Amino acid sequence: MADYRPKMGSEEVAGDTDLSGKLVVVTGGSAGLGIETIRVLAKCGAKVVSTVRDQEKGQIALETVKKSVPDADVELAILDLFDLDSVRKCGKEIAENFPKIDILINNAGVMAAPLSRTKEGLEIHLGTNFLGHYVFTKYLINNVIQAAPSRIINLTSSAHRLSPYRLDDPFFEKEEYHKLTAYGQSKTASVLFALELDRRYKDRGVRTTAVHPGLINTELGRHFSEEEVAFLQTGIPEGLSMKDVSQGAATTVWAATTPDFDNLAGKFCEDCAVADEIDDPDEHERGVMPHALDMGVAATLWDLGEQWSGEKFPD
Repeated sequence: MADYRPKMGSEEVAGDTDLSGKLVVVTGGSAGLGIETIRVLAKCGAKVVSTVRDQEKGQIALETVKKSVPDADVELAILDLFDLDSVRKCGKEIAENFPKIDILINNAGVMAAPLSRTKEGLEIHLGTNFLGHYVFTKYLINNVIQAAPSRIINLTSSAHRLSPYRLDDPFFEKEEYHKLTAYGQSKTASVLFALELDRRYKDRGVRTTAVHPGLINTELGRHFSEEEVAFLQTGIPEGLSMKDVSQGAATTVWAATTPDFDNLAGKFCEDCAVADEIDDPDEHERGVMPHALDMGVAATLWDLGEQWSGEKFPD
């Protein structure tokens, strides 16, 4: 059984970790989890590149970090994961400016959005949460290899329980669109992407994991109505409770700082532990479903990412 630690805060997890000389890239640096992750890693001495969609919001987030960590070394980069042209531009610029990337944290995402499609025709959640990060990671992977031993951390969610990867209808072209199902599929895809990344690059010193931050107010998403938020909160299992942002960022910070990263690479983590595999989500408050660990589907999804984007990872 996993030794879950749901109440750990991000600074507590980081402890006295020294990341001086390390370069960390974090997507989604203008929102709650991203800000807290950047704040703590900067406090540990890392230089951080924070990607944001909106320069003004990014600057406000940066000021928030510097109020807590005055000497924080944080640089902003503009990235819209919904737009692959933006992803390519940002990826190229970061790759050119930073030859070695020690830690890549794919933190950004969209949750429970109304149906829309990317220019490539993908449903918004799959296009943003999976394909956007797939292409972004592709542009940075050689830099991550150069820093080996290095690590990649994909943010996922317990919402992966809501849907496997829908091989027959990933874009909701045949069936009615449900935003939570779409979000769940994208979070399953985030785990599968992490597993396949780890398989492909572990022999080159790059290890990858997927982390679920927990149930956090900031994660409920701007696309939920008040009624939907109330419904989600009443549906929280008795043994779980809402986390504050520090507790939510803790598993990401743990994955970024633990000296035992090899033990969580290629796995699904939550509450600062490698999660147990479960078969019935109704009987378990925590844990990862088998469909998110299916290496055959992970390989298929990787090939689809290449097909949809026209981008090929280096061998």
